[in-house]
Parts: sequence; structure tokens; C-alpha cells
Amino acid sequence: DPYGNVFQMCFTDPNQGVASADYISANKDLGTKVAIIYRNDDNYSSGVTDKFKEEAEKVNLDVVYTGGFANGTTDFSVYVTAAKDAGADVVFLPIYYQPASQILAEANKQGYTPTFFGCDGMDGILTMEGFDTTLAEGLYMLTPFAADATDDATVDFVTKYKDAYGETPNQFAADAYDAVMAIAQALEKAGVSATDAQADITAALKTQFTSMTFDGLTGTNVTWNENGEVSKAPKAIVIQGGAYVSAE
Repeated sequence: DPYGNVFQMCFTDPNQGVASADYISANKDLGTKVAIIYRNDDNYSSGVTDKFKEEAEKVNLDVVYTGGFANGTTDFSVYVTAAKDAGADVVFLPIYYQPASQILAEANKQGYTPTFFGCDGMDGILTMEGFDTTLAEGLYMLTPFAADATDDATVDFVTKYKDAYGETPNQFAADAYDAVMAIAQALEKAGVSATDAQADITAALKTQFTSMTFDGLTGTNVTWNENGEVSKAPKAIVIQGGAYVSAE
């Protein structure tokens, strides 16, 4: 970011890796032997994996297999077999839902039934065209948004989103909404208007984002550092009955 004015609404990679390892470690019923299948040519997947492994050592989480695949891979039998043979009862998938769906299908083919655990990139797997969503039953993920939450803001957002688009919003929709609302809050607090110079508006926004606290659908007391990295707490959800359900 050459201008220093990009601020994230989605989680940082280190945050997701650390939080995932901590959650699995604290919830032994999910499993105690972890396999990691990640994409080794993707900064997101590799970044989450690195931090997960670092944190796993700190919390004595037993990582029994790590396998990296490249973009374009369609046959995941080798990775699933290796995880199965290693005795992993938890498979951590810090990847996007498209390859994850293929891994779930391969595991089903092999009769392998560990707990699958993903991050925010997994969100969207239930609306993936052509995917048998029953294969995702029991899948856990960390996400900043749970559509079944009962707070007024979430209920209102989910209701209006369903009315407009005919489906339940995922965390990407909630992040996008929060991004717009955070900008609106920053603009209001800065007291700028559309007639102000672009440079002045940009400078005012940068000042606000590094000093304000934001409450939205994807987190409360959300803050940003000078590098634009967001700080907000993840939420654990699990897929049950073909829907995202809070695991908190």
C-alpha cells in the first residue's frame, strides 16, 4: 500500500492461525492429533499455517501431518490418505472453500471422518454450486460473523439480506457491510464533506481509522493499527443441518 490508507475489515492471517490453534487446543472433544492441508503458493494459506504451527507448539497441540498443494490441484487423495494414515482426528484447512470441498469429497470417498476445521476462507461452502453440502456437516470454522446470532443488528441485517437476495448472508457480506459503515463513521467523526479536497478527506480518514473504535456485525470494539491491520475477536461456528450455527 504505497499511500498508507488501506485498512482491513477481514482478519489478519496471524490472528486466524493463532486463534485456530488456541480453539482446537481448548476443545479436546474436536480431536487431539492435527493434520494441516494448505495451499503452499498462496500468502493467505501459508501465512495462517505458519502462525498455526507456531502457536500449536506453544499450546502443546500435536501436529502429525502437514501437506501443501499448489493452485490448480484437483486430486487430493494423497493428502487425505496421508492425514488418515498419520492418525489425525482433526484436519485443519486454512484454505478457501473451493479446494476444501474437494478435500471433503475425497475424505468421504475414503471413509475418513475427522473433525474438519477452517478459517474465514471456508465461509461460502454451503452456497457452492454443485457441492453436496451434507459433506460439510460438523465442519468448524472461525469467522467474524454468525448469521444465527440473536442481537438486534445481526437479526435486522440477516432479515433484510434474505429479503433482498434470497439467501443467508455469509461473513463476506457482513464484512463488506461493516467496511462501508466504518468508512461512514470515520467520515462523520472527521466532519468532512464531498466538497473537501480528496487529499484532505484521505488524511482525515487515516487519522480516524487509527484512533476510533467501531462496533459492527463482525465485531465490537474493533480497532486498526497504523499498518491498517484490524483487531477483532473471531467466533467459532459449526455447520449443522446445512446451516451455520454458533459453536460458542
